Amino acid sequence: MSSRRNSEFKSIEDVMKSVLQENKLQKGIDLLTIKEIWVEVMGNGVQSYTDDIQFRNNTLYVKLTSSVLREELSYGKKKIIKIMNEKLNKVLIKNVKLL
Repeated sequence: MSSRRNSEFKSIEDVMKSVLQENKLQKGIDLLTIKEIWVEVMGNGVQSYTDDIQFRNNTLYVKLTSSVLREELSYGKKKIIKIMNEKLNKVLIKNVKLL
C-alpha cells in the first residue's frame, strides 16, 4: 500500500507547473518576472525612464520616455536579450523593441 502512495506523490514544482498550465497563468508570471529582471539588470536609472513593459510573441516591448536612452539601448539589444534570458533561466525573449 505504501508503494502505491509513493508513486502518486508529485513534487510541488510539478504541481505548480500543472496549475499554471491548466489555468493559463504562465504568461502573466513571465511578464512579472521580466519586469523584475528589467529593473535588476538595467538599474534604477533606466527604470526611471521606463514607462511600460509588455511581452508578446517572444518580443519584449519597452516604452521609454527618453529618446536618447532609447538610442543608446538600441545598440545593445542582443546583449539585453542574452542577459534577460540568462536571468530567466530559459530562452523566452527573442527580440526587443524599444518604443
